[in-house]
Amino acid sequence: MRIRTLTGAVAAVLVLAGPVGPVVGGQAVAVRTADSAAPSGDTRVLTYDTGRAGEFASAVDRGAAIWNDSVDAVELRPAASGEAADIRIVVDDGWPRAVPGGLGSGTVYFGREAVADGHSTVRIAAHELGHVLGLPDRKPGPCSELMSGASAGPSCRSARPDAAERAEVEEKFARAPAGLSM
Repeated sequence: MRIRTLTGAVAAVLVLAGPVGPVVGGQAVAVRTADSAAPSGDTRVLTYDTGRAGEFASAVDRGAAIWNDSVDAVELRPAASGEAADIRIVVDDGWPRAVPGGLGSGTVYFGREAVADGHSTVRIAAHELGHVLGLPDRKPGPCSELMSGASAGPSCRSARPDAAERAEVEEKFARAPAGLSM
């Protein structure tokens, strides 16, 4: 779910039009639910399919939610039944990896090997989705960098992209032609 901060007349319109959350710092905070307004015209909606994600489907949903809370240029949504997804999630016994098919599309292999080694399932999901969003591995790296991946060690539980990673995704999707993968 994305939280947008709105002021003045826009906030008043939202009060009349749909759900509004708490007032934070003197500003109304609009809460967008799956049934409320669509993303802005600049937001690229990408769908993902967890039908073959096995026991990691909820971790993928949480990883997608982290990206949705972190960037405005892209929104990750579960694919509707029968809909061809931009991103497929497949569980296997190997090491997690992503095979991008272009910016915003590809297959994430959610490998059980890293989970068996103690790595966070949500961090794995967010990291591999980061590859589909155009980010490379940055190893070795600290836990504070999502794309440092396993090099941060199994004790790392941070699943949020840092400011540079968020900016890179925003910039890549701002440059990408609408409806096309890069």
